[in-house]
Amino acid sequence: MNTIAAISTPAGAGGISIVRISGKDAMNIIKKILKTKNISDFPSHTIKYGHIVGEDGKVIDEVLVSYFEAPKTYTGEDVCEINCHGGNLVTKQILELVLRNGANLAEPGEFTKRAFLNGKMDLSQAEAVMDVINSKSLKEKNASLSQLEGVLGKRISGIKANLVDLLVDVEANIDYPEYDVEEVRREKIEKILDENIVELQKLENSFESGKVLKNGVNTVIVGKPNVGKSSLMNVLLKEERAIVTEIPGTTRDTIEEYLTIRGVPLKIVDTAGIRETTDIVEGIGVEKSKKALKEAELVLVLLDGTRPLEEQDYEILQEVKEKNHLILINKTDEESKIEKEKIHDENVLEISAKTLAGIDELEQKIEEMFQIKEINVNDEIVVTNIRHKDLISKAKEQIKSVQNALKSGVPIDMISIELQNAVQFLGEITGETVSEDVITGIFKKFCLGK
Repeated sequence: MNTIAAISTPAGAGGISIVRISGKDAMNIIKKILKTKNISDFPSHTIKYGHIVGEDGKVIDEVLVSYFEAPKTYTGEDVCEINCHGGNLVTKQILELVLRNGANLAEPGEFTKRAFLNGKMDLSQAEAVMDVINSKSLKEKNASLSQLEGVLGKRISGIKANLVDLLVDVEANIDYPEYDVEEVRREKIEKILDENIVELQKLENSFESGKVLKNGVNTVIVGKPNVGKSSLMNVLLKEERAIVTEIPGTTRDTIEEYLTIRGVPLKIVDTAGIRETTDIVEGIGVEKSKKALKEAELVLVLLDGTRPLEEQDYEILQEVKEKNHLILINKTDEESKIEKEKIHDENVLEISAKTLAGIDELEQKIEEMFQIKEINVNDEIVVTNIRHKDLISKAKEQIKSVQNALKSGVPIDMISIELQNAVQFLGEITGETVSEDVITGIFKKFCLGK
């Protein structure tokens, strides 16, 4: 493979920037552009101080260069990293110089792709790299870090190995049926299938928790105009994100933000007030609000405590009955005109977005509803990737098909196709049986330089 290079730090001003080079010519390129003492003596896993010098002999920057000799590197190839001063101009100059001296610009995720292709990590670990980078909560980060360390891959490989052993037995039964007793072999197969389907079911079930950790709970704040939805969002975010005025209908579009409340990650949406309107723009916002309400996993219904309940309030309350929801009576710092007991719902809280009364209770309720504390990512494997979950489900269905076939008295030699399919699906998780198109698609989602 050719030698690649890219900037591995975010764009913009900063303390340092890093230009990463990977491939057999990495050190040769460094020797061409780095001016330092005794460049020929550069042991692996060491750092040298020097200056990057252009073709004209002028110094581009003062740098520290680290060198890692294959195979003990991230990519499994020779790797050099140029640590220069942060800033777009100097970093770009150094990268362009590296490219002119023999490197190719890396594609998104190509460093990690090479790590996978060179056997430094399996595919589930490679995917976990971006999950760690994109983590929005501590628990999500820990779950991703666990997968980066290979915990999921090892579990999947163990199940796959059990199925491969079964497959070998089945194939042997086809070739040499006289050497074993059908009933004994059948009992052994059924026992191993039962044990492994339990393991797959545990992994599949963990995805519900994993989905919450990775994507956050899709949370929508709904209510009539001017009940305090934007004020509540600002309170939860602890910043002035949404515009707040006394004029009804200020919010014309949905506003989305991510936040974490007591360990529970939320994708929270502030919606336009739901009401009948002749304003075309506001009407579009109302329709978006209704759509967001239907898709929500948690609905925060906001009522104005200073106004009696109206028909539109009751319509919203009726619509959220079958969803996870909390009904919040806002503006408790003023005289209340809503009788709490008439709402006929046990999920009612009184709050004030102005004085912050009741906000702690609201956060506690959200924590209790989603029980994130019960997810122990240090002791459990939590599947957070929808690709992994789908493949686990497919493998499980193939094993169930085998179990049903055996129960109906099908000969053992008729179950090999389903077992092969299950092995194939599990191998796609770790990358052993995955197609090149899938690999390319996964790494295209990575950031440049990783």
